[in-house]
Amino acid sequence: MRGFEFSLAGVELVARGSGALWWPGLRILVVSDLHLGKSERVLRLGGAPLPPYEAQDTLARLEQDIEACDPALVICLGDSFDDDLAAQGLPEPIETWLTRLQAGRRWTWIEGNHDPGPVGLGGTHLFELPQPPLTFRHIAQPGAAGEVSGHYHPKARLSARGRSVSRRCFLLDCDRLILPAYGTYTGGLRSEDAALTGLMRPEALAILTGPVPRPIPMPR
Repeated sequence: MRGFEFSLAGVELVARGSGALWWPGLRILVVSDLHLGKSERVLRLGGAPLPPYEAQDTLARLEQDIEACDPALVICLGDSFDDDLAAQGLPEPIETWLTRLQAGRRWTWIEGNHDPGPVGLGGTHLFELPQPPLTFRHIAQPGAAGEVSGHYHPKARLSARGRSVSRRCFLLDCDRLILPAYGTYTGGLRSEDAALTGLMRPEALAILTGPVPRPIPMPR
């Protein structure tokens, strides 16, 4: 899978078409908002049943990124689980799969608003991770610089040949990068939303995910 190369705070990074971020210099792979266990949580709260395969699909794609990049460290930028009960109730095959993915590398779970507490799945559990000159956290902070975050599940709409297509996207300016949601059943927030236009500089790019990641001016 191809990637789009760019720099943030002087660091050379790659936005992969899957929605993962790759820092080749330090061999760090970053994903955000896996929301594992969403189908179980929706059913538990009385919602319409969803096909119970989102964890398998999400982890299969994550495994492909890990195999392609061979990271020394994987950072999950929060909301890795749809809530604490979803984390505690993962089926044994999914727990085993996560354990296998963690083997031989460091793994950091960043706290999110859906999963504020540590979970017993190995790895390190942090509120945020400074890795100068970058800082990894779940929710972007106004005025931050060199920040990599998630939370908003950004998506952007591309119009071509009379058709309009919405894709998950990275949002990038000179101060920060916001990652797309990686999880299979995660929705998205359009880049035109005030929550995102208020964070991103006017010259910001939206890097569309897909087989060939494509940068466009951030739709506003």
